[in-house]
Amino acid sequence: MLSPEQIIEIQKSQIAALVSLGQKSFSNIEKAVELNMSTARNALDDGAQAIKSIFDVKDVQELMAVSSSISQPIAEKALGYGKEVYLLSSGIATDTVKVFEDRLAEGNKKLVEIFESASKNAPAGSESAVAMMKSAITAANSAYDSISKAAKQVVEMTESNVNTAANSAVKAAKATSASKKAA
Repeated sequence: MLSPEQIIEIQKSQIAALVSLGQKSFSNIEKAVELNMSTARNALDDGAQAIKSIFDVKDVQELMAVSSSISQPIAEKALGYGKEVYLLSSGIATDTVKVFEDRLAEGNKKLVEIFESASKNAPAGSESAVAMMKSAITAANSAYDSISKAAKQVVEMTESNVNTAANSAVKAAKATSASKKAA
């Protein structure tokens, strides 16, 4: 059985983890607001500049050139914004998973300590049951580690794919822009 002091210590630890997660969440919300405000400000400035450029156009070829010069930066900025949003959201997920992993590891450690303490006081003849429980705890920990590693690999692959897709889209936008300029 847990002593009152152990229960209080566990509760303090849980509260500290929740406070930490709340602080990280608030920080990420601030980053999202800053990103959106910056993006909106830049879009407004770019839109004003684009309108000014269009009013200065004198012929169709110049209109095509201005159109091309406007569309490429917009596409690149949209991709950059999407990438920033993805990085921010994956950071939030990573922070949350880390807190839960830490809590789970701590809980697991406490469970093992309690089990070890209880197994020392186990009645004679229960050695096989104690060994079976130890084996089950070890297997559960091993399975959790495998799942955790697989999840991390999926996140890394997803980030790599997002970066590759963003880079490909930027190259395609540049190629499209270059072909419009050549025409």
